[in-house]
Amino acid sequence: MPRPTKQNPERGDARTRLLEAARDVIRSQGFAATTLDDLCKSAGVTKGAFFHHFENKEALGVAAAAFWAETTSAFFAEAPYHDHDDPLDRLLAYVAFRKEIIEGDLAEFTCLVGTMTQEVYLSHPAIRDACAASIFGHAATLEPDIEAAMKAHGIAADWTPASLAAHTQAVLQGAFILAKATGDRTIARGSVDHLQRYLLLLFGRAPGNNGPSARGGPTHG
Repeated sequence: MPRPTKQNPERGDARTRLLEAARDVIRSQGFAATTLDDLCKSAGVTKGAFFHHFENKEALGVAAAAFWAETTSAFFAEAPYHDHDDPLDRLLAYVAFRKEIIEGDLAEFTCLVGTMTQEVYLSHPAIRDACAASIFGHAATLEPDIEAAMKAHGIAADWTPASLAAHTQAVLQGAFILAKATGDRTIARGSVDHLQRYLLLLFGRAPGNNGPSARGGPTHG
């Protein structure tokens, strides 16, 4: 779940500045390669301040995942895809919105919790679990629209809203990996286009009708 990166942490309290620094620095260079010196320098705080708020780097990683979930929840709650009347249009507009925010450098659109999960899933289970809570928590926000879209469009299937919501995140996280592998955000945007086509086919809408734009006004299905 990406959120546009801040070039410099906001000048809030030391704990918040450290979390903002973790958000940006870890997305840029990874969890393992990020040192306490890196974090303190980016946040503009001392190591003493770091250890006042966090027992160690792992504790910061857990808190950073929770901070990511909190801030991205607010970011997506205010996004324009919620404005559509038809639940399927909201789902399609969500995917279009995810494509729109794949812009700038890799660190500006890739996902903090996805990045950390890939690195620490075995070595730091506490961070892994916090990252999973963030990823699946965001996926859960899509489930009501998926369920409503299934009912509105007469979809009876052996898959569940939760499984489809999780699949959207699998595609997005995979798209970020491909962008990192190539250094090119275009391939990530192409993967999101394929997700859009898949959803159109899944709900019986012609692929040529891509539904509403992420920023367009409400439409009626």
